[in-house]
Amino acid sequence: MEHLKNSVGIWAFGPNATRFMPGGYHPEAAKESMPSKTKRVVESIGNLIDGYEFHYPGEVNEDNLEHVLSALKPADLYAVALGLFSDPQYARGSFINPDEKLRRQSVETAKRGVDLAASVGARFIIWPGGEGYNYSFQVPYALVWERLINALAEITSHAHEKGVTVLLEHKNSEPAMRILLRDLGMTMYVINKIKETGVPVDKLKINIDWQHLIMNGEPLGEYVALLAKENLLGHNHGNSGWGSFDDDNMVGASFFMQTLELALELRRCKYGENGERVGFDLFPYTENQVEAVRRSVYQWEFIYSLAGKIDEQQLKEAQKAHDAVGAYEIIYQALGLDEDFMREVDELKNR
Repeated sequence: MEHLKNSVGIWAFGPNATRFMPGGYHPEAAKESMPSKTKRVVESIGNLIDGYEFHYPGEVNEDNLEHVLSALKPADLYAVALGLFSDPQYARGSFINPDEKLRRQSVETAKRGVDLAASVGARFIIWPGGEGYNYSFQVPYALVWERLINALAEITSHAHEKGVTVLLEHKNSEPAMRILLRDLGMTMYVINKIKETGVPVDKLKINIDWQHLIMNGEPLGEYVALLAKENLLGHNHGNSGWGSFDDDNMVGASFFMQTLELALELRRCKYGENGERVGFDLFPYTENQVEAVRRSVYQWEFIYSLAGKIDEQQLKEAQKAHDAVGAYEIIYQALGLDEDFMREVDELKNR
């Protein structure tokens, strides 16, 4: 069985709070130290997970890093994600905050996060979920965009000096109701604007969160292929949902066909050859957290293996002709809809 290495966000094992359940559905998790939580999770999941992702500075920082690394073994710390969106002092944004002192502070915090990532050979994820607005007329649009791009350019430059890959992640809403970095096009626009400043962008890539794309109506397979072609596909956050909110449900629970097509495109672009992984970004509100992650691993591996059973040559011929019927015949053959099954259907209908 071909295999892509994986990772999971440690936040999947927290209290899992909602605005209707501010203490979370797993309040016992709030009492754990991060090293203790990490040790519990690693021992529970074992070798199914290759690495873990942590937010900086809330989940991993300079004070607890060594203890977290010790608890992680034999897994690694694959990615460090900037977590300023959960800090109340940045309620009006961090990089775009109207207070210059807070803007400067947020950039310096991000650069320290890059340094920590560099020290362990991790990637650095920037999901600017708090960089946006909630109302029309609330912000000066051109100015906040300028501040966002300038901040990201400074952090990218620092990361380049440290040899750290930066991964930008988009989402349309929450916590800011209108996030500036809201779709793939705007994310690519930001990368181009950073490039225009003269900052090297060879280590600036994109992390696609599958449910964030689904929320936008953005097609998973097409955008994987596009980003791979542009050498921008740096990471994947695997999950699923109903399509209207960032549910972060188990992989394959919904949008199965799009997830299968995504798996096929990952195979086609040889994703993983340069150390890329599929990271699970899950939020098991009421489920057993460890089992929800375990089930996501198995379901993703199953989907990825199904993609490997698709007759690529036949599919390419069908796609060359834009033949949807022919393409689906090939896809369903891989799923088990073969000549024998169709013959049984015909016989049943002819009785």
